Amino acid sequence: MTDTSKATPTAIGRRTVLIATGATAATLAVAAAAPEAPTAEAAGTAPVAAAAVCTLTKEMTEGPYYLDGQYVRSDITEGKTGFPLKLALTVVDDDTCAVIPNALVEIWHADVLGEYSGFVGNNGHNEPDSGTFLRGGVLTDSSGVANITTVYPGWYRGRCVHIHVKVHTNVTLTSDGSFTGGQELHTGQLFFNETITARVGALSPYSANSVTRTTLAQDSIYDDGGAASGLLTLTALGGSPSAGYAGTLTLGVEN
Repeated sequence: MTDTSKATPTAIGRRTVLIATGATAATLAVAAAAPEAPTAEAAGTAPVAAAAVCTLTKEMTEGPYYLDGQYVRSDITEGKTGFPLKLALTVVDDDTCAVIPNALVEIWHADVLGEYSGFVGNNGHNEPDSGTFLRGGVLTDSSGVANITTVYPGWYRGRCVHIHVKVHTNVTLTSDGSFTGGQELHTGQLFFNETITARVGALSPYSANSVTRTTLAQDSIYDDGGAASGLLTLTALGGSPSAGYAGTLTLGVEN
């Protein structure tokens, strides 16, 4: 069972979530909103996320492909092909910017052919369906960071490339490797730089996806809000797209 005493928020239900990112923006935000800055006392009682800037963002639709009871695991690939994606998602308290350990960050997304586990065939491609590939979550560490290994997502009809995300607190880990209970604080989506996605999409195995790709600008969900709307900061892991990317974003939870 998770040590829930370390999870800061205790409020029930979904919450508006704040996105925090960028050292320069953090400096400006703290100067512009001094009452929101953590006090010395608060900073002494809980680790504070570096370069935290809090920008209000709307929750985004869960979509039709969520499945309950997924595994708690740091690698959700299950052997699926695709370019590596190393996510580091930080969860913080929006009032103090103190990090929140033991929050479960859960993600799910389509594979290179735009198919979701449990729903294979909905994007027109036939392949084995485990019902669990590219799904799962991990507890944030003492620095409030959830590190998840996956692959760069593919796309499906009518949507740009994206990852769905939920943040839960006070969950109970189960003997079968899943979780139960707790409070769901946020449901949102993570988005990808269009230039990088175009490069990735032109290469195998992504180029085998027969569905026309919807761009970031054409998407009906993404509102061009940048990091405040879930746009990841992507860093290349090598000299070519096939080497993969690191993706970072800080989610600040409003109490």
